Amino acid sequence: MTGGRMADRTVGIRDVAARAGVSQTTVSHVLNSTPHTRVKEDTAARVRAAAEELGYRPNRLARGLRTHASDMIGLLTEEIATTPHAGRIILGAQQEASRRNLTLAIINSELHLDPEVDAAPIQAFLDRQADGIIYATVYHDEIIAPENISTRPAVLIGARDAAGVIPSVLPDERAGSASVVEMLVRMGHRRIAFAASAEDVPATRGRLQGYLDGMQAAGLSTENLVVPAAADARGGYAATLDLLDHAPTAVFCYNDRMAMGAYRAAGQRGLTIPTDLSVVGFDDQAPIPDSLFPTLTTVVLPHYEMGAWAVATLSALIDGRAEAGLLAGHPTVLSCPIIERDSVASPSTRSH
Repeated sequence: MTGGRMADRTVGIRDVAARAGVSQTTVSHVLNSTPHTRVKEDTAARVRAAAEELGYRPNRLARGLRTHASDMIGLLTEEIATTPHAGRIILGAQQEASRRNLTLAIINSELHLDPEVDAAPIQAFLDRQADGIIYATVYHDEIIAPENISTRPAVLIGARDAAGVIPSVLPDERAGSASVVEMLVRMGHRRIAFAASAEDVPATRGRLQGYLDGMQAAGLSTENLVVPAAADARGGYAATLDLLDHAPTAVFCYNDRMAMGAYRAAGQRGLTIPTDLSVVGFDDQAPIPDSLFPTLTTVVLPHYEMGAWAVATLSALIDGRAEAGLLAGHPTVLSCPIIERDSVASPSTRSH
């Protein structure tokens, strides 16, 4: 052996145990993240360091034959891989899987929440002996999951299981929207308008309801201050032009694309952002917020966190460290924090 790594032969847990000064059982517990075992953190760190120094790589084939586990989990995406936000979900899932020594396989399918259609790509994971399955959807709604998904531990991203069997994670868009109103009220705004989406999807309802919650909590009127439109820059432009006729000091937009249109409408009316009009978006959809001038204050959807949660939860279900029944009844809801940039300020005295 020269340097730190073993030469000319495969490094095994016996070598790691000798280098770390612990038993082979302890090495196995640490490197396999064995549930229900207690290893002191300094000991675990010493084992991981020894494995790294020696270039240890687990023999997954042997482990799979012994435990009937593949150490592979499947991520089935319902069109989200073609959306701007999918990258963060996949990154969160990949990094969490890597941290747990799991392989993440991804299938993107043009699904439409049809249990019969969805069953085929899920079967592809089952045929490859996936230990568990993550199903990620576009719209945060209730779904009927394919029957074959229940043959393995499974979790949902962005949807609720109608049967109440599969654990799921959702963004708290309603609370995120309400927090925008609370922020604007703290800054002195009282005429807060909402450029809403005209599309009938759960996000539309959640974000609008959060806005209404915030306005009601502050005792503020919403009369003439809500205008639905297409959820894009053109829609945001048209909605904001209508809203500016009712003298808002702030316009909260359903998403960042609508906020792009709000900027154009404000400029057309001779208003400066944020001096004369504050604008807030939703989604933190790169590169929009940092590309606008001034940069856009917006609400971030926790896509990375949802991907990481899904893998961590699925791992716990696979290892028996969690029970699906206890998690499925109430979806896990992750917060949507505000990312403060330069498009918001206290209202000026200028008349709109």
